[in-house]
Amino acid sequence: MFDNIKSDINAALERDPAARNKWEVFLTYSGIKAIIRYRIAHWLYVRGWRLLPRIITARAKTKTGIEIHPAAIIGKGLFIDHGCGVVIGETAEIGDNVTLYQGVTLGGTGKDVGKRHPTIHDNVMISAGAKILGPVVIGEGCKVGAGSVVLKDVPPHCTIVGVPGRVVRMHGVRYNDMDQKLPDPILEEFTRINKRITELETKLGIEACHYSITNQTIEDDDQ
Repeated sequence: MFDNIKSDINAALERDPAARNKWEVFLTYSGIKAIIRYRIAHWLYVRGWRLLPRIITARAKTKTGIEIHPAAIIGKGLFIDHGCGVVIGETAEIGDNVTLYQGVTLGGTGKDVGKRHPTIHDNVMISAGAKILGPVVIGEGCKVGAGSVVLKDVPPHCTIVGVPGRVVRMHGVRYNDMDQKLPDPILEEFTRINKRITELETKLGIEACHYSITNQTIEDDDQ
């Protein structure tokens, strides 16, 4: 447990340019505070305690805004940057050297039983606001873009963005086997209106021209 806590503090020092020393990280980083409390709660949980670990993590949630279930399995070197709004579910599994930013959810869909939360492999980075839902597997070295919603397994060394999450890079190479166009309903509506206006203007122009020709013909006949 203590080795893991040491690894978590070192991870913050390595990945956060604003971190200056271990004492600053230990005393002021909400992510570290939540992880330390999780480590203690998890140590108790796997030894048969149930209520006390939940109390510890509940108090950590109140103080840090980070909710980690004591039954979750988390490897060493986890770094939660800023952290507010992070949720890690009961059956979630996280490998080594993973980075989570604020608002990340490793949750369930409400449709699964048993293993119902994600499995995150080593060296994964999950950006702010991303949601990974259900018993999906995120492969080693993946990067999940901010605000993405991932509902399916992702192979190793990929970059995922969008809602739903889609692979845009694989092993550092742009992944083109997909349509990257995102719908813009406002632009589509303006386009439809402009097209309709053009059709009406064309129709009115033809009718005006026909009316002018008809009137000219009538006047010529009268003369």
